[in-house]
Amino acid sequence: MKNIKKKAIQTILKAEEKIDHLTFELKNRLGLNRPLHIVTYRSYGTPTRLYVKGRVLVNKGITRSEENDTLWENILNMYRRFESDEIPNARVQLTQEEQHYEITTDMEGYFVLNIEPKVPLQLDDIWHKIDIKLIDAPVEFEGEISEPAYVLVPPPDAEYGIISDIDDTIIRTGATSLLETGRNVLLNNAHTRIPFHGVSQFYRSLQLGRNGKRNNPFFYVSSSPWNTYDLLYHFLELNEIPQGPLLLRDFGIDEKKFLSSDHMSHKYKEIANLLVTYPKLNFILIGDSGQQDAQIYSEVVKNHPGRIMAIYIRDVKIATRTEIVTTIVDELKQSGEVEMLLVKDTAAAAEHAAENGFIFTEQVQEVKREVEIDEEGDV
Repeated sequence: MKNIKKKAIQTILKAEEKIDHLTFELKNRLGLNRPLHIVTYRSYGTPTRLYVKGRVLVNKGITRSEENDTLWENILNMYRRFESDEIPNARVQLTQEEQHYEITTDMEGYFVLNIEPKVPLQLDDIWHKIDIKLIDAPVEFEGEISEPAYVLVPPPDAEYGIISDIDDTIIRTGATSLLETGRNVLLNNAHTRIPFHGVSQFYRSLQLGRNGKRNNPFFYVSSSPWNTYDLLYHFLELNEIPQGPLLLRDFGIDEKKFLSSDHMSHKYKEIANLLVTYPKLNFILIGDSGQQDAQIYSEVVKNHPGRIMAIYIRDVKIATRTEIVTTIVDELKQSGEVEMLLVKDTAAAAEHAAENGFIFTEQVQEVKREVEIDEEGDV
């Protein structure tokens, strides 16, 4: 049965690859595979290894959202994001401190490269710039096509790192309802999507920590597709939520995704990679009860003992899901490994963080004040 399933998957993959190739060739002949642009994703690394990810695509003219954008403009931009035309077999050059590297994009237009600097990075800043330039492509292009990429490297004096979910943790998505999720994703932009009360101030408090250097790194792990990267990044900027790598999910078709593409395996893998990359850095995990965050974080605790300082799960107030999380909270409490809190709001999480020395006590009032302001804005 397993072999039959594997053969069926391989047949589908070959058919999909053939269709992609024919579509690409047809669009090429019609002159539709232009203009091109490079999309880069903020990523992470260490002083001796930098992980860089990006994509070469046809530029569909996705515009940066404005407050007065119409419903039609939001829908059109979202359509352009998901109706992407990838450029496979494009050659890009990455430059870091006068060192040059080259890599070819895959069938989905992605390039991923681990750079090993000849000289370990000087950690004067948390972000490090990589220049990326398109040097060859199976499509005609004019002029120089380039885009910088930024890689986060935590400083040695960071107190801890924070790994946070996005949907229904910091941004109201309605991930437990397919209809509500679709409405929020399709009809809203970075200006009109709404953060949860007090999230911005709480996250800035965690970034500040107790050393006052504001250098605790953030990492965002989500099952949202890479197509929405620009929207989510802009949302963080607008709401003054600490910037960090967005580790999203590719909904393309390949054998690996067919076999292990579920929400839980994606999030767990990304979190495990962070723990392995930074063996001396402990983490705070933040999520919600709407999906499987509590289950995933519990597995992380079991497989990486001593690395998680606290877990905050926002209660989406769905009885069945609350019950599941409550059971996991009790199990972790009995084990004595780490405390998982099911919190009704951000202020409750901030109070626990202050009590345990993660943030300044004064920050709790700042979080509560922001909650009150956000609540007044909802009226």
